[in-house]
Amino acid sequence: MKSKLCDLLGIKYPIIQGGMAWIADAHLAAAVSNAGGLGIIAAGNAPADWVREQIQLAKTLTSKPFGVNIMLMSPHSGEIAKVLSDEKIAVVTTGAGDPSRFMEGWIEAGIKVIPVVASVAVAKRVAKKGASAIIAEGGEAGGHIGDLTTMSLIPQVVDAVDIPVIAAGGIGDGRGIAAAFMLGAAGVQLGTRFLVAKECAIHQNYKNKVLKASDISTIATGKRLGHPVRALKTPFTRNFFSKEYDSTVTNEELEALGAGALKRAVDGDEENGCFMAGQIAGLIKQEQTVAEMIEEMFAQAKTTITDVSNLQQGV
Repeated sequence: MKSKLCDLLGIKYPIIQGGMAWIADAHLAAAVSNAGGLGIIAAGNAPADWVREQIQLAKTLTSKPFGVNIMLMSPHSGEIAKVLSDEKIAVVTTGAGDPSRFMEGWIEAGIKVIPVVASVAVAKRVAKKGASAIIAEGGEAGGHIGDLTTMSLIPQVVDAVDIPVIAAGGIGDGRGIAAAFMLGAAGVQLGTRFLVAKECAIHQNYKNKVLKASDISTIATGKRLGHPVRALKTPFTRNFFSKEYDSTVTNEELEALGAGALKRAVDGDEENGCFMAGQIAGLIKQEQTVAEMIEEMFAQAKTTITDVSNLQQGV
């Protein structure tokens, strides 16, 4: 299955791996790129030197294009932005802030900029600034989320901009990929499915929680702080949720409670970790290689689209 996103990014399948902080390293990114998608290294809150090391390592692991996700609210974002230009990364995806201040420099360096957005207004703004494409992410996603669902967000963003739109949030198999195309997307971004990839280096405790998840296993916390996060229900997230509605707990105390929680999850801390995952976690039942995942999903997507076409024709 080929779309205009494949031509834009030089990839075989129109799929991007999500920029999951502390999770998406050079090894996972290279595996996705080698399997025909676009792998992404997540800068997160890491220092610029770590990001440069991961980029250089990925270059030894794949000859295919890969990208870097920059979290714009990171205190290291300015330094990392320069590293991305220096290293001539193929693609930058952005989140948690306005990328406008960096976009001109990246574009001059030949980098394709693909911001993650959660609203039509932001999509239109970054498109005017020269974005090559847009990742429109619904609130079903894991990690930091917006209010709109993927089903309502994607077609509205598609109608509002004239650049490729990549659907994200609530997509974990070929049926979700087919649905994204039906909504007008040119490709998809997946995060949660890749958590259980054999090339993903997170602790087995994290993978096991995803594999055991059901349809109601996630919870969104942090709305009071203005940056909600979706994660699996655990002692940590239940405690955080209860404190969020406790008027005796200050915002500063809540922020302190959440600090470092994702990293603790990545390291396997089942009591104090925040195991970020999307609502499709309940669909995921086995560990596979990245290549097996991508090939399986696109085979299913093709079958799904064919079945819909046959339905329209009365076959």
